Amino acid sequence: MDVDGKRTGTTVLVVDDVADSRYAMAAVLSRAGHRVVPVATGGEALTEVDARLRKGSLPDVALIDVNLPDMSGFELCRLLKERPHTAGLPVVHFSALTVPPGNRCQGLDEGAEAYLTVPAEPEEIEAAVRGAARGARLRADDRALVRRLTLLSETIVTIQAARSPRELADAAAEGTARLIGSPAAVFVLDQDDELHCGLSRDRTSVALPDESAHLTVAGLLRRLARGQAGVQITTVPAPLWPAGFFRPGVQHDARLALVLTQDGKSPVCLAVPTRGLRRAGPEAEALLARLAQATALAAEPLLMYQVERHVALTLQHSFLPQPHRLPELPGVDVVVRYVPASRDTEIGGDFYAALRAPEGVLAAVGDVVGHSLEAATVMVEIRHALRAYCVDESDPAVLAERLDRMLQHYHPDVTATVCLALIDPGTGRTRIANAGHIPPLIIRDVGVADYAKAAGPLLGLGLPHPPPTELYLESTDRLLMVTDGLIETRGTDLEVSMEHLRSAACGALPGPAALCDTLLACFGHEREDDIAMLALQLKN
Repeated sequence: MDVDGKRTGTTVLVVDDVADSRYAMAAVLSRAGHRVVPVATGGEALTEVDARLRKGSLPDVALIDVNLPDMSGFELCRLLKERPHTAGLPVVHFSALTVPPGNRCQGLDEGAEAYLTVPAEPEEIEAAVRGAARGARLRADDRALVRRLTLLSETIVTIQAARSPRELADAAAEGTARLIGSPAAVFVLDQDDELHCGLSRDRTSVALPDESAHLTVAGLLRRLARGQAGVQITTVPAPLWPAGFFRPGVQHDARLALVLTQDGKSPVCLAVPTRGLRRAGPEAEALLARLAQATALAAEPLLMYQVERHVALTLQHSFLPQPHRLPELPGVDVVVRYVPASRDTEIGGDFYAALRAPEGVLAAVGDVVGHSLEAATVMVEIRHALRAYCVDESDPAVLAERLDRMLQHYHPDVTATVCLALIDPGTGRTRIANAGHIPPLIIRDVGVADYAKAAGPLLGLGLPHPPPTELYLESTDRLLMVTDGLIETRGTDLEVSMEHLRSAACGALPGPAALCDTLLACFGHEREDDIAMLALQLKN
């Protein structure tokens, strides 16, 4: 058991089979303010160390007699140093017997930090213990710093791979929690005052901060960021910092590392409990500041992309006719749907069109290859070119040729797919030209659906386009045109996905609107690409 003494020093495990010697050594160390754990044998020492290891409190130093009844002190030292969880325990050997220099060297070779010959002056014993403990602490601090620097670099790699501000905040919060050893929250306030918040996973998911708490944090960040230069480290006391970001329903003082993105427009904040940061040691704050800087650097291109995506979506929505604004097309009931990809996915160039042509109604669905603002811009050009061309031309193959030449002339590095269908409402005669796109699906009233046998090269390649495929629609038939964003799944062959689409379409309720809604319910969740759909049916 522990020998009473001052409780402010190190804990010393004294291993000596001679009771009087063990007591004398314990008395010297206790008077110096150390806590002493005396044991008589190597086996008892290992049992004591294991018990303390399970409780997470190893002794600071092991003072081991060389001559023990069950094993030598050198062997006990070797056993301790071989085990990963006790290898850092510093060992000081001692002996009251004359020991040859070679034996002393053996102890040092086994990993001991020092060797004492007793009897020794109390000051010498205390100095040996202090030196061994100090060396162990320095080595432990070095290992902890290396570990933290490794965690810092791993976190920076993770946040640089983030695809959205929210994903970035989550990765930074998790990395901060691992780095500091306490719960963490990360906030990115974008130019539209939208707060992207990430919380470390070591907290429960219940009682998350409500909207009011997020608004409070957003206001704090705006105020603190005024006139900001470099990384600002500041403390926000619990009454001003909303409860729940670190522990559900619990208030904490918050230590913030706040930095602006390089353009100076968006604050990025890493937040941890002040008490947790204090426990993490003096270098933790500097590492937190470095991580805040890295997070801000990674956030800027994501926020810029978010703005670009908003512009591209606005462009698409501005130029694609809304369902309630489709032109009146005599003899044909047309339904369209457009679903942008998930927020974390780049913008695409999907489009649809339903136009009057000299010989009937022209329906089109297409996709510019690539994902960028340029793809959305080219999509707008193709759609406007198609509107202009079909004023005096109806043949879908001719229109495909003209669109192909337009792309080659103005955008030689861009390709696109498009499917064009010209429908005569009076007869049901339908001519289809397909440039590298999914062919139209014809759903018959008898519960049968088949893809039209229409194929041709992509637009922009300069290859000749075949004559249109011709078929006839009955008044109960539905014609469906989609972009591949509806069904394309990474790792799944497109033909397999097309067959799934065909089967789902067969089971849809009557009418083009019901068809579109059914297919979106089946396939349209969290897609990686935009979705454009057009379904039509002859009016009775």
